[in-house]
Order: sequence, then structure tokens, then C-alpha cells
Amino acid sequence: MKPKTRTIKYFFYQGGDDICGDDCLKSIKQKIAELSNLKNISFLLGAGASSGAVPNMKTMHNEIAQDITNGLDKKIKTLYESIKGDNLEEILTILHAKKHYLQGISSADATETSNVEKLIKHIEDSMYSKINIDLSSEDATESLDLYKQFYQKTVLRNKDLSRVNIFTTNNDLFNEKALDTLNINYNNGFGGGLERVFNPARFHYTFSKKIDANLEKFEPLENMVYLYKLHGSISWIEQEGNSLFNIHEIPVTGGEGNNKENHMLIYPTPLKQAQSLGSPYADLIREFQTKLSLPNSVIFIIGYSFSDEHLNNIIYQALASNSSISVVIFGEYKDCPLAKIQDSRIYRIFGTDQENNKIHYFEYIVTELLPNVDKNVNTTLFDDFVSSLNKALKPDDTA
Repeated sequence: MKPKTRTIKYFFYQGGDDICGDDCLKSIKQKIAELSNLKNISFLLGAGASSGAVPNMKTMHNEIAQDITNGLDKKIKTLYESIKGDNLEEILTILHAKKHYLQGISSADATETSNVEKLIKHIEDSMYSKINIDLSSEDATESLDLYKQFYQKTVLRNKDLSRVNIFTTNNDLFNEKALDTLNINYNNGFGGGLERVFNPARFHYTFSKKIDANLEKFEPLENMVYLYKLHGSISWIEQEGNSLFNIHEIPVTGGEGNNKENHMLIYPTPLKQAQSLGSPYADLIREFQTKLSLPNSVIFIIGYSFSDEHLNNIIYQALASNSSISVVIFGEYKDCPLAKIQDSRIYRIFGTDQENNKIHYFEYIVTELLPNVDKNVNTTLFDDFVSSLNKALKPDDTA
């Protein structure tokens, strides 16, 4: 019996044109390396970046459904089974609609209203717990290693280029943990000592180092990242304080013991669009819009499903107003409007390699496609000089 052959299929589109060429993978790497040297570089990371450690929405839905079937009050279980939605977003949409309806009529049954509220709370608390994983677990360690590789490849940039912007819809703590482990400075909008409080003005701060002991001369830190969590974080809570903003960042450990009552997450509900208009989300969205409007910009989109219209619209607006932006989408997304537009600023990369690995998955992107950006800074000149000098100093064997 002949061994099963694997078909290598790489797809690389610019606008609607296939630009794969004879060596498609080489063309992809060259383009990514070229775009990585633009002045303003941003990444949009979606759920796919943390998949394998944090359950995707389908898996999460199945697990929560099983919990409700096996463990909740019969009336709440019956309420859940009466809902026709087949995913968490549809289910929460229906439940919130029913909750608002019951709250708006005088003849509403208090018990029925209470059951709806309990089911909503159970689903949202379950989602929180499934996001708040133990980062020392085996699956989490694998994902964390990928995030660390990602930052090691992208953070160090020439001092004349802007620092990297990371936008993410994920609520988990992989970004923060990876950055802390690597001792990379990051600005996520929070500042303070004992109490870390959100202040959007901090996104306009930079970390610099003094380069001359006798002069007031500074340059930006090379290992610096701006981190924007567009849908909040399991480490954010809302509480009163002495600040103009009531959003605090607190230490969180994986497990059930953390406070879920006042956490700041945007769940997949009909309130998502409206909630994103309030602080701190409006400030984060504004920063997303501002960064994509800068000249000579690129945004790499990884593991994002294009299901958030308020974010999609900002990308569309950037393409409509910024002639020098490039958008690189890892994934086919053939039904996405951007996949149907003949625009040379839009690139799509997807496919399968000889080992059947998806080249548009976060793991492959990090390990195989992303260049080491710091190869292009001045230290490379020094490394090349040392290497050449060592060769020159070696005895000539042919003499």
C-alpha cells in the first residue's frame, strides 16, 4: 500500500490577485518581512491566538450546556432547553431580550424574571471561569510559549520606528504573562502603585532611557509594547476610587476563587455594540482608529473571525481614508467583504504545508512566517562585522 501523499496548498492574495509565484512560501515570508519594517505596525489578535488553551465558543457552548443539563435547577434547565439558539451569542441575545421584556411589563412573574437573570449569570460566570485558566497547566504553557516567541520576534525594533501596537479581543492573560516573563515593558492604559487604575492618557506616554549622562537626551526603549484589550480583561474590575476612572487592574490567578461580580468583560450579547461605546472601551476603540489612520501603517490580523462589526468598521474606515495602510489577513474568510475587494493594500494568506499544518494559524505564523524584526536594527551590522572579522583572522587553510 502506497503511503498517503499530502497536498501542499498555499494561497497568497493581494486584492483579488493570486501572487503566490513559483515559491509561494518564500514570497509570503518576504512580504511579511517587508511590511514588518513599516514605521507603524499593529497586530489584531482574536480568539484563534489562544485556541488550544482557552476553549473556542463552540466548545465553550457545549461544556456550559452539559453543566446546565446536569447541575442546575429544573426550572432553569427547562428555560435553557426552550431556547432555540445554537450558540452562546444567540442564547444570551434571547435571554437578554426576555429579561428586558419582563422588566418592562407590570404583569411579569417575579420568579420567571429571576430565573432568566440566574441563567444569564450562570452562563457569563461559566464563560469567565473557562477564560480564567491556570497558566501553569500543560495546554496553557504551550500557548504561553507561543506568545513569548511572538513577542521575541516582534518587539525589538529600530529606535526610529514606532513601538508595536497589540490589539486583542481576548480577555485572557497570555499577553501580560508573556511580556512579564520576558521582562518587556508594556503600556496597557493602567498606572499606579498599590492601585492600578485605567487612564487613557497613558496611551500617549512613552518609556525612554537617558543616553547621555551630561545632557537631557533620551531615546525610546526598544523593548516596549502598547497593549489594547478591546473587550476587557479578567483582571479588570469596576469599583469606586480616588480616580476619575473607576476601572482597576487586579492580580488574578486561574481558578474559581476570583471575584466575578464586578469584572469588566464584553460578552457576546446584543449589548456588545452599546457597551463598547462606554469607558474604557470607547477609549480603546478610539486608539484603534487612531493607530490605523497613521501613515505608513500595517495591521496583521490573526485568529480574528470578523464577527465584531464595530471593529470591522474601523478597518473599513482606515482603508477608505488612509492610502498608505496595508491589511494582512491570515485566513481565507471568503465571505468577508475585504476578501471580495480588488484593493492592492489587502493581503490574504492561508493554506496547508506538507505536514498538514495550517499556515494561517497562530502557531505556524509565529514559528515559521514572522521574521525576527531586530535583525534589521543596527546591531546586525555589528554582528556581521564580528562574523566577517573572525573569518578573516582564521588561518588560510589553502595557503
